[in-house]
Amino acid sequence: MDHTMGSRLSAARVLVTDAALADGHSPTLVPGVWLLAEHGTVTGLWTEGDHPDPRSLGDVTVIDGAGTSIVPGMVDSHAHVSMPGGARWIERGGDPLDELLAVGEENAELMLRAGIRWARDVGSPRRLDPGSGDERAVSLLLRNRWQGRQDRPYIRAAGTWVSRKGALPEGLTVEVEHGADLVGAVRQQLDEGADLVKLYLDGPDLDTAPFTVSEVGAAVQVAHDRGATVAAHATALSGNRVGAEAGVDSLEHAYELDDDTVALMKAGGVAMVATLSVLYSWSTFAQTTAIPRFTEADARRKIQDRQEVARASVRLADAGGVTIAAGSDFGGGSLRANQLAWEVEALVAAGVSPQTALAAVTWRGGDLLGIPHAGRLRVGDPAHFSLVHGDPLSDPTALWRVWLTR
Repeated sequence: MDHTMGSRLSAARVLVTDAALADGHSPTLVPGVWLLAEHGTVTGLWTEGDHPDPRSLGDVTVIDGAGTSIVPGMVDSHAHVSMPGGARWIERGGDPLDELLAVGEENAELMLRAGIRWARDVGSPRRLDPGSGDERAVSLLLRNRWQGRQDRPYIRAAGTWVSRKGALPEGLTVEVEHGADLVGAVRQQLDEGADLVKLYLDGPDLDTAPFTVSEVGAAVQVAHDRGATVAAHATALSGNRVGAEAGVDSLEHAYELDDDTVALMKAGGVAMVATLSVLYSWSTFAQTTAIPRFTEADARRKIQDRQEVARASVRLADAGGVTIAAGSDFGGGSLRANQLAWEVEALVAAGVSPQTALAAVTWRGGDLLGIPHAGRLRVGDPAHFSLVHGDPLSDPTALWRVWLTR
């Protein structure tokens, strides 16, 4: 279904002619690309001037793609679909169920219009499920509601954050008093239907990880034994080091890394999910809000310092061969659901190549989701893509200039 101007891309058979392809697999655009989509599947993809005569294809809607780039449907690897984001994102986690569900529907529309087809929800508030009478993460309700719908993004959901007591506002997460309780909390999330588990490895004291390597490792083993993965929120070095050594599947944010932690990530196949744009958005709040945590001089300096450290950590991970995926952190952070392009810009500004940055929001995100076709365009795969004006491989702002999506 088309979510921008017109509805031509929603036709049963669509042929995009003479576009360029930017898919994160090549450092430069592939020109002269023709793409045929039939009933939601890519059935033809031609390059280098080798393409069919449109007249031979019968009833097909032809889209003149000259001057545009084809970008695969993007993957937001760090999202919170039931929350609105903005400068008061934490407080909004206390909204009632009806409001959270309504925001989720709005976020779904925003995502699709921006070319974001897949999302990895890494934490949602818990509410009473009116259908079952049990308390569950709101993201699981939305995931189930959207299954099989072409007008909604595909969601893999982590349920609710699992944190040490006192790390986040009371009532927002599943809190455990002791590290020995971590395994039980992980089992609970999986029993409730979570696709993956989200651990919160920033503690009340940022200089000390809230759980030990053995405690996190035991939780990871339980999740892996049940076919699930573990995403670990960690901004401080202490939590990142524990997560990397314990073998989590991904470190979310990973704002503070060192050489040893990067080496552990590389050796253990631990991915980094970058969210640099969150810190950039905080900087904008100094001018657009009156909230002291953003406007006071000391707060502004701390945000700037965190940006510098986070950018250096991304460069360190990239140089160390760590797999980088990317997310906007919308909802559970300050960005909005249609702003994943901001993260691509932030990665490039930090020194990551445009190809790596684009891969982070396309096929690398698909790999992290465990969905082979997510973020890719190949014959036989779902036909999810956008047409944008410009070259994302030399100008990441092109991803904001979405013309048509499918």
